[in-house]
Amino acid sequence: MATDLDQLLEDVRSCRICEASLPHGCRPVIRASKSARILVVGQAPGRRVHESGVPFDDPSGDRLRQWMGIDKPTFYNEQKINIIPMGFCYPGTGKSGDLPPRSECAEAWRDRLMTEMGQIALTLVIGQYAIGWHLKGQSKKTLTETVKAWKEYWPAAVVLPHPSPRNNIWLKRNPWFEDEVLPPLRQKIQELL
Repeated sequence: MATDLDQLLEDVRSCRICEASLPHGCRPVIRASKSARILVVGQAPGRRVHESGVPFDDPSGDRLRQWMGIDKPTFYNEQKINIIPMGFCYPGTGKSGDLPPRSECAEAWRDRLMTEMGQIALTLVIGQYAIGWHLKGQSKKTLTETVKAWKEYWPAAVVLPHPSPRNNIWLKRNPWFEDEVLPPLRQKIQELL
């Protein structure tokens, strides 16, 4: 029997709101269920994810799963983990990497998705657009300060730097992240699974 969430996901997956602005066309990439208690919020699918239709199907996903302490089958189990980026389609590439997520997705769908998903106990907030929406003015001046203040958002949310290999320099400059943030994150995830 279809639920309101099932219908909403079908509507999102057929969305064409910003099609004219997407150089590679629309392919909304999201996963959700009412039973999942963990929500992963990224920016927007990259080129590889756009091609495969599988969220975090790239080196960023490998690192994110390592941070979370889980394997691919667990990560992709929709009954356990919701994956809802800020922008559902690949926005294309700019001068310094992928373009920002299209704002139309959050405006059109995010509130309804958050309502229909059910009881989210932990949100992994990844990147400035996710921080802006999910922390609603509670973030610090910089990403580093916001990640460092993780206990202020815990246990409902944890802010993560983007797991992209492009962030290796940030990770080297901030070794406290892996020492202080990841152990409690992994423990919380195991409790919720």
